[in-house]
Amino acid sequence: MTLRTTPQTPRRAVDAGPGSEDSIPDEGGSFETGYEPASIEVCAGVRRRILDGSLEPGARIRQEVLAAEYGVSRIPVREALRQLENEGLVTQVPHAGARVSSITIEECLELYRLREALEPEILFHSVPLLSDDDLHELDQTMKRLVAAGGDWRTWLLEDRLFHLGSFQAAPMPTGLRLIERFYNQTQPSRRAYFSVLDEREMEIVRLEHRLLFDAIARRDPDDAKSLQRSHIRRTRVNLMRDPRLATSPRGDAAARSPRIPKKTRSAKPTS
Repeated sequence: MTLRTTPQTPRRAVDAGPGSEDSIPDEGGSFETGYEPASIEVCAGVRRRILDGSLEPGARIRQEVLAAEYGVSRIPVREALRQLENEGLVTQVPHAGARVSSITIEECLELYRLREALEPEILFHSVPLLSDDDLHELDQTMKRLVAAGGDWRTWLLEDRLFHLGSFQAAPMPTGLRLIERFYNQTQPSRRAYFSVLDEREMEIVRLEHRLLFDAIARRDPDDAKSLQRSHIRRTRVNLMRDPRLATSPRGDAAARSPRIPKKTRSAKPTS
């Protein structure tokens, strides 16, 4: 899974302010050996920064800075940005360049309704086909979730691994692509939401994950389907009650709800 790719330490490749034209001419006539691997490396690095919040919604992504950072021409950078646009992480506007995608609260709630309909069905078809190795990896991910404690940034990365891993055996490639795109598009909202949960609310989320993993480990697709639906619905209902939870990880909601104390743990490469 892509979050486990750890890119080199980046120079600043974005500008969150109003964008000027991003139209530096290409180096003419050059052909790069290994062009495809270069685009994959750039794509993985930018994806990780978007998902972990290093690049915030609306931040501008400068092709020329990424090209210099990774030591490549702008050709693999453009290919990487096209892939990230397909994944819902980047928006490219003609004559304005690329920016990290952002969504409104209305779009966020729509995506949660779509997730609520699609993910339980995907999980239902995945559970009977998960291998013993798949279940072992899910078990390890659950242990990392528990170890994350109040570190909600680590929690989000491991939560993504857990859910996408639980879906992976479903013979529904179109549905799987849609789910990953929905996860990508709602990642900033999930980050804002989890950053303000108090300990009581966070314990409910942990319990939901334990129950869900238990159903998956028992290979009970009906139980897993029901639990997945209620898990998403509860988050959506909370977002409807207070839309600020989906818009800013450090806003008024953060002042209203106490942050969970963080535990110290070593950093892990991250999907």
